[in-house]
Amino acid sequence: MNDFLIPDWPAPARVRACVTTRAGGVSLAPFDSLNLGDHVDDDPLAVTENRRRLTETFAVRPAWLRQVHGVEVVEADPTLTAEADGSWTSTPGIACTSMTADCLPALFCDRAGTRVAAAHAGWRGLAAGVLEATVERLDVPAEQILVWLGPAIGPGAFEVGAEVREAFMATHPETIEAFVPSVNAGRFMADIYALARLRLAARGITAVHGGGFCTVTDPRFFSYRRSPRTGRFASLVWLQD
Repeated sequence: MNDFLIPDWPAPARVRACVTTRAGGVSLAPFDSLNLGDHVDDDPLAVTENRRRLTETFAVRPAWLRQVHGVEVVEADPTLTAEADGSWTSTPGIACTSMTADCLPALFCDRAGTRVAAAHAGWRGLAAGVLEATVERLDVPAEQILVWLGPAIGPGAFEVGAEVREAFMATHPETIEAFVPSVNAGRFMADIYALARLRLAARGITAVHGGGFCTVTDPRFFSYRRSPRTGRFASLVWLQD
């Protein structure tokens, strides 16, 4: 298993991170092949083997979540599957993990390399404040936080209704710049990366890296919008001594 991404961000040396792709697993189509989601109707034995390969490759203990598009952020615990959309840890070897297939994975660390966190941000969670909730749980000053935005649906593929635009603008009027009219009347093309950066900037966090992906058009990644019956890839961040 060697087909994965390593985030390009100025994180401290003991902060490690990776993003899996579709390659390197045992799942059959349409979950081929490194599906890590255990809720998508894939063969449970295949998912177990895929997760084992991931754990073995990076020598970490992923803390899997049951993601619900909310704002709950918990302390990462590999021994249970919490219902939450973000996790944090200060314990080396435990990987905060976000599973996605178009939603935005956001990885966090502090400049001192003492805490890391991961968030799963679909538009509902993003509008409700999952990134801000993750920042709160890190419990360090905003200027000490680094963020990396992983593979998500790109602005050329993310068409939304007016209600999505209104949900963001209701609390952050500046997010109007992240929406442009679609060719379809009454709809907009949304830039989820710009929305995340604007929300983080409102909290004083400007050291935001990554972005520029599009899971819909990049075949390396699972995409729910491209194919509703599909798997999930993972973005992980952990501390390593």
